[in-house]
Amino acid sequence: MILYGASGHAKVIIDICKQLNVTISEIIDDNVKVTSILGCAVHTLDDIDNLSDNVIISIGNNSVRKEIAERLNVEFGIAIHPKAIIDKTSKLGLGSVVMAGSVINSSTVIGKHCIINTSSSIDHDCMLEDYVHVSPNATLCGGVHIGEGTHIGAGAVILPNVKIGKWCVIGAGSVVISDVLDNKKVVGNPARKI
Repeated sequence: MILYGASGHAKVIIDICKQLNVTISEIIDDNVKVTSILGCAVHTLDDIDNLSDNVIISIGNNSVRKEIAERLNVEFGIAIHPKAIIDKTSKLGLGSVVMAGSVINSSTVIGKHCIINTSSSIDHDCMLEDYVHVSPNATLCGGVHIGEGTHIGAGAVILPNVKIGKWCVIGAGSVVISDVLDNKKVVGNPARKI
């Protein structure tokens, strides 16, 4: 496994790899001042002769993750914590990570390069497009659709069959009871545009 990004998000993925006995062969970061993380050496992309496959972009920012994914010509990996629960009928896109305590229920589709963070709950028949980040303890009820690049804040609740557009931000603790258009920020209970 190769991690691209020596961030706090990388620390969690390093732990997942340790739990799975997966060796991290390289950690890469564009910041030359970052030389190690959790005792692992960090290199720049210029220091690597050949970037091989099984890469995970270990950066929490959705737009940065997309920019890096689009410029790398590699096969991406998947990291799933052994204490996550994923129904066998659900699908998970390449480059995505699922943290400890998360639950993904029946017939859900998770896109590429998504983050399903600690103890989040995604119920049946949900659809998450690419580059979505579901923060810790967020809950997506059944039939929810989340557009590309949207960030669901910690502890947010999305009610059944709600559609959230692309590149939205749903504030922490918000309760979303109706559809949200592309590029909107909503907060509160019930969630309202800001």
